[in-house]
Amino acid sequence: MSDDLTTATRGHTMAWPLGLAGVALVIIGSFLSWSYDGGILGDLSINFYPGSLQILAIIMALLGLVLLLVEKGPLRKPLGQWLDATLGLRALGIVLTLYMVLVLIAISVESDGLINVNPGGYISTVGAILLLVSSRMLPLRQLRDLSQARLPGWAEILAITLMMAAVLFGAAYALGLTDAWAFVLCLVFITAVIAVLFRIGVMRWFGHVAQRHRKVLTLAAFAVAFFFPFTQKGSDANMSIATQVLIFAATAMGLNIVVGLAGLLDLGYVAFLGSGAYVAAMLSTSAFATIDWHPPFLVVMLLGAGTAATLGLIIGSPTLRVSGDYLAIVTLGFGEIFRLTMFNLDGTNGPLLTNGPNGIPGIPELEIGSFNFGDTHTVAGIELGRFSNYYFLLLLLLGFVILVFSRLNDSRIGRGWVAIREDEKAAEAMGVNVFGLKILAFVVGAFLAGLAGTIKAHQDVAVSPDQFIFLESAFLLAAIVLGGMGTIAGVLLGATILKLLPEKLRFFSEYRLLLFGLLLVLMMRFRPEGLVASRRRQLEFHEEDEELAVAIESELVEEAK
Repeated sequence: MSDDLTTATRGHTMAWPLGLAGVALVIIGSFLSWSYDGGILGDLSINFYPGSLQILAIIMALLGLVLLLVEKGPLRKPLGQWLDATLGLRALGIVLTLYMVLVLIAISVESDGLINVNPGGYISTVGAILLLVSSRMLPLRQLRDLSQARLPGWAEILAITLMMAAVLFGAAYALGLTDAWAFVLCLVFITAVIAVLFRIGVMRWFGHVAQRHRKVLTLAAFAVAFFFPFTQKGSDANMSIATQVLIFAATAMGLNIVVGLAGLLDLGYVAFLGSGAYVAAMLSTSAFATIDWHPPFLVVMLLGAGTAATLGLIIGSPTLRVSGDYLAIVTLGFGEIFRLTMFNLDGTNGPLLTNGPNGIPGIPELEIGSFNFGDTHTVAGIELGRFSNYYFLLLLLLGFVILVFSRLNDSRIGRGWVAIREDEKAAEAMGVNVFGLKILAFVVGAFLAGLAGTIKAHQDVAVSPDQFIFLESAFLLAAIVLGGMGTIAGVLLGATILKLLPEKLRFFSEYRLLLFGLLLVLMMRFRPEGLVASRRRQLEFHEEDEELAVAIESELVEEAK
């Protein structure tokens, strides 16, 4: 036992200098050439002139240096009792090693072999491995709960502002990367930063700060979203992706009412989005429109949303008397019935409304008053194209959808939906109008999806049945499960991930569904409650975690104050 204790002590003594050596090697290697081929990954072939990916490695190394100084150095006294530097170093070591391995793979794939990797790449990889080994040798310490730390109000608001600014510039930088491998490596870097912040306890503290300054956080989040187009330098490609993300997010938020709050599994939800889109297309001034009436767009939005809500009422009345798997099968059938109906309303098999499989192309740009959404506008010297115009409109729609969701969630209706989701029989025994609230969930969710569909038709300039297949409903449901059922931030995050990654990772086109499946499997294994889970669902999936229960109880007490 004495020998084991001596070995452990020696290991702890060696860990800190080993970590410093790892940090030094990562930085030194990043100032050297990583690749023989200067035409890949933003040119990593120049000595003493780091490329963008090398700069990211240097930032991660410097973050490791800070954590080492917190663990054993001049920063230990002011920060060591609060920050769990060891866990942060372990997370950073794993992700930094993964980063460097992916760099070597990327260089090998892009330039035909590891022979094109220059010494700098290997030196930085060895440094990352040393930092990982060092982090595993450091002992864990009992620390104070950082979430209980309080700063002056202005300092906490400043922290929120800095966090939102980092999100804005991080998103702008990541979307500005045109090389797919560079985008993947940037995601790994972002993952490293987030993982470290979680492991050292900063994100838990930020969660408490966000609860204390919820209105400031909401305002800051919408400010970030509003200024996002001004960071894209007029890029239509990136703004096109952003508009698709907002449409997807607004639709997913409507489905979140049905699935996340009421607990009703709907596999045909995309039909409501499609009904709104078809109403807008048929009432447009397109040469292929089938209805000779062109009301103002506000009226079109109400008609499209009303049509979707009516379909929700029609499908909900008979089918909501079943539940579970039977409800999923029925809604899946409804989604396919809608798509096939759009095929048959071609003037031959049924009335001429949708032009059948040809759909309704040539939908003109949206006009509200004298403002044409297809025109380019210049604001503060920055050109904003058609996609930026639609982006701002969709941002307003998303704000409205979030407002509806949050108000319903905090109302008696929302509590009734949650009761139904938890135990339908018990809710009915307590006097909850189960059937009426189920119908209401379907109608409200369909109404919000119909609103998004009317804008989608003009933004896409065409509508066809192939846009509203079952796979789209599956992705909407996956966004809710991935992000966190019943939450706002979770669904927005899930929608962004599932819509953004396929667009930026097109070189994985043959394997995108495989990667998507692996992502869901990993989520179900390591975080079944979702990326941003509600307190209730955290406790549902981690009933044995007494520390989590105590932490959530303290949060509730703090909110009550």
